[in-house]
Amino acid sequence: MIYFDAGATTLQKPDAVRRAMYRAVNTLSSPGRGSYPATRRAEETDLRCRMAAAELFHMDDPAQVVFTSCATHGLNIAIRTLVKPGSRVVISGYEHNAVTRPLHAIPNVEIAVADGPLFDTAAMLEQFRQALDRPADAVICTHVSNVFGYALPVEEIAALCRKKGVPFVLDASQSAGMLPVDMKALGASFIAMPGHKGLYGPQGTGLLLCGCETEPLLRGGTGSQSILQEMPAELPDRLEAGTHNMPGIAGLLEGLRFVQRQGVARIADYESELGRYAARHLAELPGVEVFSGPFQTGVVSFRAAGMDCEELGEALAARGIALRAGLHCAPLAHRTAGTLETGTVRFSPSVFNRRQEVDELVRETAAIVGQTAKSGRGRLSRPVRKVSYKSTCAG
Repeated sequence: MIYFDAGATTLQKPDAVRRAMYRAVNTLSSPGRGSYPATRRAEETDLRCRMAAAELFHMDDPAQVVFTSCATHGLNIAIRTLVKPGSRVVISGYEHNAVTRPLHAIPNVEIAVADGPLFDTAAMLEQFRQALDRPADAVICTHVSNVFGYALPVEEIAALCRKKGVPFVLDASQSAGMLPVDMKALGASFIAMPGHKGLYGPQGTGLLLCGCETEPLLRGGTGSQSILQEMPAELPDRLEAGTHNMPGIAGLLEGLRFVQRQGVARIADYESELGRYAARHLAELPGVEVFSGPFQTGVVSFRAAGMDCEELGEALAARGIALRAGLHCAPLAHRTAGTLETGTVRFSPSVFNRRQEVDELVRETAAIVGQTAKSGRGRLSRPVRKVSYKSTCAG
C-alpha cells in the first residue's frame, strides 16, 4: 500500500516508537502512584516527554505541557476555559469540527468567521482585523488547513490578539512537527496538537501547551493532593485526571526525538516539495482540478470531473493508494473555498513517502479518470482548471 493520509494519521512510524511502546507495556506503571521502580520509570518517561515538547515548542516550564488523548481533547479544554455562554469568538474560515462543534455546544456564543479566500493571506488578515474591531473573548485559529494545506498567517493573527488583549488559541493539528510552532513568540493562551500526525507518535496521544489559567474538562484522581475534593491548582495535574497512557507517552517521546533529529525545517521543505510535485503533475491530467497556491504545505486537495470524490478515493484504494476523500471533518473550510457540494480528495504525505510513490498516484489517477471520461461521465458545465489564488502579501 502507498500511504498518503498523514493528515489523518502518520501510519509509518520510526522503529523507536514501536520499541518504546512495547517496553512501556512491560516495564512502566503509572506515574505518581507509588515509589517502586516501575512507577519511578514511568515518572522519568513522563518528564522526559514533557521536556522534549517544551524544547521543541519553546516553553520554559515543562509542567505547562499537558498530555491529552488527541488535539480535539485539548481544544475542548481550551474552549471550555475561555468561552462561556454569551461569549463572542473569532475563528478562521478553515476550522475543523474539533473547533466548531464545541463552540456550537455552548449556548448563545457569537461566532465571527474570518473567511478570507483560499491562499490569500492579505485578505485573511484584513478579515481578522475587522472582526477584532469589536471586543472578543477569544480567537481560535488553525495553523494549517487540514483540507487544503493552506498555512494561515498565525504569527500576524497572534500579534493582533496581543495588541487587542484577546486570548489566542492555536490548533496545530496539521503543523506540529512540520512547521515552527513557538509558544513564546505567539504568546498563545493554548496550543493544541495530536501526537499521531506530524509528531510521529501513536494514536490516543496529544499535547496541550498552556499559557493561561485553565479549567478542567475531566475531574478525578491525579496521584497528588488526594485529600482535596477540588482538582489541584497546579499544572499539569489540574488537567490530567485519571491514569496516564504510558505506552502512548513513551511512543510520543520517541516521535518527538525523531522530529528533533530530522529538523522541522527539513521536514517542512521535504513535504512541501512532494506536495508541489504532486500538484503539478495531477494538474496536467485532463479533467482533474487541483487546489494549490502560495503559503501551502505538502497537503494538496483535488477532484475529478464527473466523479464523486468518495468514488475516486475508493477507486484509488482498490489500486493500493490510500488517501482521504470527502469533507475531512471540516465543512467550514469547504464552504469557504467553494467545495462544500463536492468535497475533495486529499493528498497528505509524510517524511516516509517518495517521489516514485507520487508518480504511481498520478498514473493511477490518470487511468481512473480516463476510464470515467470514456464512459461519458466526465463532462462538466464549467471548464476544468487548476485553482490558484495569488496573494497580495509578499513572503
